[in-house]
Amino acid sequence: MNKVTVVVNVCFLTLLFTSCQTKVNDRITDQPPNIVFIMSDDHAYQAISAYGYGLNNTPNIDRIGKEGAIFNRFFVTNSICAPSRAVMLTGKHSHINGKVDNISPFNWNQDNFAKTLQGAGYETALIGKIHLDGRPQGFDYSNVLPGQGQYYSPDFIENGVKKTIPGYVTQITTDLALNWLSEKRDSSKPFLMLYHQKAPHRTWMPEEKYLGLFDTITIDPPANFFDDYESREAAKTQEMSIFKDLDLVYDLKMLDVNGDIKTKYRNMFQKKYDRMNPEQKEAWDTYYNPIIEEFKSKELEGETLALWKYNRYIKDYLSTVQSVDDGVGQILDYLKENDLEDNTIIVYTSDQGFYLGEHGWFDKRFMYEESFRTPLLVKYPKEIKPGTVVNNLVQNIDFAPTFLDYAGLDIPKEIQGNSFRKLVNGEADEWRDAVYYTYYEFPGEHKVKRHYGVRTERYKLIHFYYDIDNWELYDLQEDPSEMNNIYNDPQYGSIKKEMHEKLDELRKKYRDSDELTQQNLDRFLEAKGLKK
Repeated sequence: MNKVTVVVNVCFLTLLFTSCQTKVNDRITDQPPNIVFIMSDDHAYQAISAYGYGLNNTPNIDRIGKEGAIFNRFFVTNSICAPSRAVMLTGKHSHINGKVDNISPFNWNQDNFAKTLQGAGYETALIGKIHLDGRPQGFDYSNVLPGQGQYYSPDFIENGVKKTIPGYVTQITTDLALNWLSEKRDSSKPFLMLYHQKAPHRTWMPEEKYLGLFDTITIDPPANFFDDYESREAAKTQEMSIFKDLDLVYDLKMLDVNGDIKTKYRNMFQKKYDRMNPEQKEAWDTYYNPIIEEFKSKELEGETLALWKYNRYIKDYLSTVQSVDDGVGQILDYLKENDLEDNTIIVYTSDQGFYLGEHGWFDKRFMYEESFRTPLLVKYPKEIKPGTVVNNLVQNIDFAPTFLDYAGLDIPKEIQGNSFRKLVNGEADEWRDAVYYTYYEFPGEHKVKRHYGVRTERYKLIHFYYDIDNWELYDLQEDPSEMNNIYNDPQYGSIKKEMHEKLDELRKKYRDSDELTQQNLDRFLEAKGLKK
């Protein structure tokens, strides 16, 4: 095990406990901490200004890290929406909780941390996106988006009853969360609220007030935008290319009135557009129609077209993030104004990372850093010093045990993660030295090959399998962008051996195996009608 590498700011605030304005039921000194767990969808760490990439400004999300802790090496176990959420709830890897891909069912009857907290007296709520079929279990109140949800006039399922709510999904989700906090919860109990946003998931439809937010600038793509994937065979067959695979209408909003721009997914986007009310359509058309006409007149191609598509993509993506940040600010302000701040753990994260042009891509799925790594910022004034920075390898299997730890509850043996409570406090003597990853959804959308692998502080080993048998090894210190597969480089022979041994060790620890991998593959192929 590695020694802990937590760095803390030596200057921190003395905590002040206000009295007379505090609700009587919310100021009981021995009450367990409340938990507000904020999760967005596909929010890249590169698009949070606290991480220093300079793409945008997210002052409210940043505030959580400034007043608490920011994690620089937080990873998922499976970079795809529904499996990531199943891992978050259960604290168990996908092959153990059963939700290995977006197709397989999720068993709500198994334990999750919300059920445990609910059983211990917490008032619990789930609001927004969960992307797991079936009635959520472990929650006194649920108001969730069916499936991926819609940006405009979204449907919500409130305690099993479906209804359409006019407006924009990010603000609606925030309003529902604030309503539960102020009107629906039992204030005599500690509470858990999962406040989960759809944005910035594809198709990146901005709120009306943020249309054109970034139009005064041209954003340069990452240095490896025109990657040729030399030495990385599995990367050559993906369908995540901004240049080749982003749909001009579905993704980039080129829904021209005359219908000249005919694309594969035009009709799908038309249905999303049709959900808008007349005022929303007017704002949308006023912004996009001039862009559409200019695009048609230029007849772009080649590298010029690729760069144009990148700018349209990244600006819409970042604009949807801005509404997410607004919502975070509203929640933080509510907690502060109602004297709930001191005794509430606030977490901001995403279900996985996302490519913002790195390797020329959008989407996620690969074990490469931009989708494997995801943001995490945590605030808890009673225990976490402002300005704390965590550089250890933390993973989304760690959420469940951490929340139970803070609540003073025993952590079930079947949970595979570790509580990072002592880690973030600087009290842990040791921590894991490697993390394990799996991805199962192939043959499938975006054609990312099945793979699993291990990452340590410096190295990463990945095995792509099913219709190929390729290994990749990266020295993240020398090659942080993962451009050079060194698996067959004799200079790294001893490192390769050590990484294979570490991979075998983690597969055994987390009860994974080739046999279990084959069983999951067989079930997947059968569900898709591909099993011979």
